[in-house]
Amino acid sequence: MPRRAARRHTPTKEAGRNVLKGSDVVVGGVSKSFDTFKALNDVSLEIKKGEFFSLLGPSGCGKTTLLRIIAGFEYPDCGTVTFDGHDVLPLPPNRRHANTVFQNYALFPHLSVFENVAFSMRLRKAAKSEIEGKVNEYLRLVQLEGHTHKKPSQLSGGQKQRVAIARALINEPRVLLLDEPLSALDAKLRQHMLIELDEIHDKIGITFIYVTHDQQEALSVSDRLAVMNQGNVLQIGTPYEIYESPATDFVARFIGEANLFDAAVVSVRKLDQASQSCTAGEVEYMAELEIPELGRIKVTTVDEVQPGQTVSFTIRPEKIAITKDRPAIKREDINLFQGMVDEPIYSGFQSKFYVKVMEKTLIKVIKQHANYSDEGPDIVWKDAVFLSWSANDGYIVEVKK
Repeated sequence: MPRRAARRHTPTKEAGRNVLKGSDVVVGGVSKSFDTFKALNDVSLEIKKGEFFSLLGPSGCGKTTLLRIIAGFEYPDCGTVTFDGHDVLPLPPNRRHANTVFQNYALFPHLSVFENVAFSMRLRKAAKSEIEGKVNEYLRLVQLEGHTHKKPSQLSGGQKQRVAIARALINEPRVLLLDEPLSALDAKLRQHMLIELDEIHDKIGITFIYVTHDQQEALSVSDRLAVMNQGNVLQIGTPYEIYESPATDFVARFIGEANLFDAAVVSVRKLDQASQSCTAGEVEYMAELEIPELGRIKVTTVDEVQPGQTVSFTIRPEKIAITKDRPAIKREDINLFQGMVDEPIYSGFQSKFYVKVMEKTLIKVIKQHANYSDEGPDIVWKDAVFLSWSANDGYIVEVKK
């Protein structure tokens, strides 16, 4: 379990969903190479029935290759893939009870919306009345009832994607595989479609496996996600666990924004129970770190690091308070530094500041504008400022070897 998961609890949506109809998907020790390129390196993960699970990572990290292996479009060099405990590797894609929604929609341009969605039912020679009833049911699900006779060329990007989703769902798969399905849409439409996709998932209760390179998409809709890089799964967890407790420096940098430093452990002491922020029964420590570019800082941890060790330390920009006046510090766990604003960036709902500390180190700070009095920046370029954060808000990512 990630090392900060015990501090707070974030509920999942599983309890409020309809009866789960999906499959458990287990990938065990899967590797795949293309000539000399290693696309996947001994990947293992378990996806729960009815879960919205995302594969997240940069281009070329192996997430689409893994999805294609689960779908049956690629065969691994070694490893296993099971649905509900049954080996699906010998099965072709059409016998795996899984359907795929592709990035480019893959609609038939000469067929209407109705005929595109009905295509697979016509192939298996379903009765006309059954086809009409089910096609209309799934077009209502994706809110396209009034577009049945249109051709794909008459639809917007978002509408085409809904047709592709309806066509995939009409076969009632136990697993729906989505390969960057929203990447061709503009930002606002992508966000709207993401909400609709999440609602569809909640209604039908099957397993969704969603591939994306967009961290905000993955954090917004996933029950859990796997962060991948260079063919490896670096961390699996809930969005909260991944963001608050990154397992590696790569995860800390890739998910959200982070101030990340190498540091030497100077001292460690056990906190008494009254001072601890984690759950009862878990021991917490206060560590003092020396960061060459910054100075000494305090951080709490449930890992008993040792003096002399080198660790990586991160503090998220939104957890740093920035003020022009020196704050009154009444707690021993507050870290306080002085600096100068090197670059202020106003974005409407927030301001981002790059603050130079010790004349050379840039620290990112994000200040949210929560009310009318915060509508504009009161801190400007070249201002002298104070930065402060609690030891509880920093995080030791990993111990360096």
